[in-house]
Amino acid sequence: MNDSDLTALRDRAERGDEDAVDELIELAAERGDVAELRRLSDAGNPTATDQLIELAAERGDVAELRRLSDAGNSTATDQLIELATEHDELGELRRLADKGDATAAEQFTELLAE
Repeated sequence: MNDSDLTALRDRAERGDEDAVDELIELAAERGDVAELRRLSDAGNPTATDQLIELAAERGDVAELRRLSDAGNSTATDQLIELATEHDELGELRRLADKGDATAAEQFTELLAE
């Protein structure tokens, strides 16, 4: 897809064409286009948010997961906890635990005990 096609697709999506939105999300996910997924996610599209979380988790993008988690997305929080646990990131687990996340608190305690 060339730039002209992509621009036309974005225009259709902005006019409310749900098929165009779905296609944009699919293309962005395939290309690993975090900016496009973030734009669609920030516009309130839950599918784009899910794809963004998946991509961020695959890339180990803690900053993106943290941004989504801090905005209240529980799936992003779960992925953030998983990454933090895998990499023994006690600081991140403690931060989440201090915010009241029970799973983060459990993981933090388990890692401390090891």
